[in-house]
Amino acid sequence: MNTAREWVRDAVAALAREAARSADTHLLHVATPTHPGIDFYFKDESSHPSGSLKHRLARSLFLYALCNGRLEKGQHVVDASSGSTAISEAWFARLLDLEFTAVMPACTAPEKIRMVERLGGRCDLVDDPSHAHARADRHREAGACHLDQFGLAERATDWRGNNNIAESLMSQLARERHPVPTWIVCGAGTGGTSATIGRYLRYRGLDTQLCVAEPTGRAFAIGWSTRDAEAEATRPTVIEGIGRPRAEPGFLYDVVDRVVEVDDARSIETLHRLETLLGQRYGGSSGTNFAACLQLADEMRAAGQRGSVVSLLCDRGDRYAQTLYSPAWLSAHGLATAVTDDRAAAGVSPI
Repeated sequence: MNTAREWVRDAVAALAREAARSADTHLLHVATPTHPGIDFYFKDESSHPSGSLKHRLARSLFLYALCNGRLEKGQHVVDASSGSTAISEAWFARLLDLEFTAVMPACTAPEKIRMVERLGGRCDLVDDPSHAHARADRHREAGACHLDQFGLAERATDWRGNNNIAESLMSQLARERHPVPTWIVCGAGTGGTSATIGRYLRYRGLDTQLCVAEPTGRAFAIGWSTRDAEAEATRPTVIEGIGRPRAEPGFLYDVVDRVVEVDDARSIETLHRLETLLGQRYGGSSGTNFAACLQLADEMRAAGQRGSVVSLLCDRGDRYAQTLYSPAWLSAHGLATAVTDDRAAAGVSPI
């Protein structure tokens, strides 16, 4: 009996059982009194067991490593991450009884670091975020399996199958008054989500357009406008998980119809509006997404269009209690004025 192959079979089966136990994430419908005839929908990916959209990606990356013969029993696992992917990967590493190290920028939200450690992972912090890839490669050279979310996200996810986020979205919208949305809005971290959604829309022959919401001056926006595969960011951002400093291999510009750039103050403003609107706290990328949704809906309203705009709520806000939800932190970063307690400012109400 091939014991190495037997372990891989058992590990794949464990991942399949976990997927079977997991219910689909909720699609929240929001009424739009300021946008008549336009419906907002938010897919709440924070409800995954590991707390974010990256739960899907982490499962896919482990499966990809196992099925390509790159991951063996007892092997150390490593990846570079700004936090949420690392948390999900640590969750799956614990499921498979594997040692996990996350290479993370030292500026990562402290709660994210603690969550990786609580799941049994180790955090290798780098002062310069651009050095994370090289540090992860050093672990790989020492024998670790590098899950490589930035290099493999767009190919590890099955964009044609019945278990990807795009298929789930369209299935949940089937009975709505606008079942084929005008826009789907997402951010770009690895590029895996935008690649999956963009490919799926074309595969199914849908008229829905895909918009990437991007912090102003970051690499995806620059690369999309110039088609530069080596684009680099021109401005910093405090929004974690999206807005990469450099173009990543998973950035498939040709499947994205539009990019809306959102400055950090606007992202934080709309993030806090989401809390008022939905009664829950979410991460900064959800605020960036919501800001882009509002801009697109404004344009639809001005053009007399009806339809739906769909976006993602990517991770839980408790991970940012000491940063995006801390008045002292916001003030120290010149962002305190972005927060408003005006409930009417949201301009939308949940159903």
